[in-house]
Amino acid sequence: MNTNYSNRTVIPERCDCRSGDMIGGRYIVDKVLGEGSFGVVYKVHEANGRQWAMKLLRLWDVPSTIRQPLISRFEMEYKTSCIRSRNLVHSVDAGFFKGNPFIVMEFCGGGDLSKFVGKPDAPLASIAKDVLNGLHDLHSNGKVHRDLKPENVLFKDDGTAVLTDFGISGDRNKRMTERNIFGKPTQIFGTYAYMPPEQVNRARGNSTVLPTTDLYSFGVMMYQLITGDLPFGKLEDQNDLVHYQKRGKAGEWDRMKLLSNPRGRDWDTLIARCLVPDLKDRIHSAEEVMRLVPQTGTPVRPLSYAVPDPAPVHSRTSRTLKVMQGKEYGRIYDLDELVKQCGRKVLTLGRDVANVIHIDDYVESYISRRHCSIENIGISSWQIRDGQWDAESGVWRESTNGTFVNSDMINSRGKLLNKGDIITIGDVKLKFDI
Repeated sequence: MNTNYSNRTVIPERCDCRSGDMIGGRYIVDKVLGEGSFGVVYKVHEANGRQWAMKLLRLWDVPSTIRQPLISRFEMEYKTSCIRSRNLVHSVDAGFFKGNPFIVMEFCGGGDLSKFVGKPDAPLASIAKDVLNGLHDLHSNGKVHRDLKPENVLFKDDGTAVLTDFGISGDRNKRMTERNIFGKPTQIFGTYAYMPPEQVNRARGNSTVLPTTDLYSFGVMMYQLITGDLPFGKLEDQNDLVHYQKRGKAGEWDRMKLLSNPRGRDWDTLIARCLVPDLKDRIHSAEEVMRLVPQTGTPVRPLSYAVPDPAPVHSRTSRTLKVMQGKEYGRIYDLDELVKQCGRKVLTLGRDVANVIHIDDYVESYISRRHCSIENIGISSWQIRDGQWDAESGVWRESTNGTFVNSDMINSRGKLLNKGDIITIGDVKLKFDI
């Protein structure tokens, strides 16, 4: 569906919907499921009885100067929730009601993961499998959830766990010090409990967000499910927050509390690999974490993959880069064609317009003027190197914030690209495909 979210100039009207009101000409309001600073979530149904959840952005309550950024974030949430996956809440419709954007998504009647925190009968392996499947499907599509916590894991009626709330998964020019679109200020403390050190630092202007962010949060969440507590101590006020983050940065989590739990020892290796404070040493992929899930009861199945969109028919095989996150979301660069056009096998990427691939994004400070290079080193082989050759000084200059392939930081020596690799440059993510 074409939501036409961007660059709207319609002045939004106030619309405090009540039970029985109709939105979008087909959705009848049942009740309010939750509210936040800038939005409300309703349970709605259609005339045929089909039930849905609807998220409505209350633009009438928002200063006009920040409406467009919020709409852009809302649009990215809708696009992210259209990824076809068994373990992601899926959106089915979107539109505007009296100038206010809304998203219609699956209604999950089984509550959220909070109900299992500290419960000895929690189906840990099943929950872990579903959450990791959802993370894998996000990561393979160039997204990072960034706000994984029990409240954002819902259950369908059949018991399947699904991830929800992708309001910052396509983050461009936002910091974790901001309130989530639907988050009240007091809810931010809860979010900080699951944030890795590099995500906290990002609020101060550094560090690229990678899948390892979600894996750290996953470790915190599994620790909490098993023990009933957070790994770095209590977190109730600002003073607690300072100490909590200090212990997180030092990797000082309460391991004895985990090991004293009857099921804790089985999960110790997984949680320890996730809670490593340095992202370079942390476990790097949902697939790796899945292999550490204890094989209790029914064997844990390998990760499933999000159902890909039908591939377009080409007369020949092309190597492409697709923008999965960034200002040019959805744009596809044909690398073979660019090699022909520029007459050289090395393609440069960066925010300087002189680059073969000019990365135009909202936060240029994260992207170097000459950030990285992609080189055709054979008929079907491509490699990516951080930085570019500086002809004036006669040296190779690396980027300021680094270039990443999946969760691995690369250097000037380069890395061979494989189909499906996600390249991260600042806040922009590109997918290499054939």
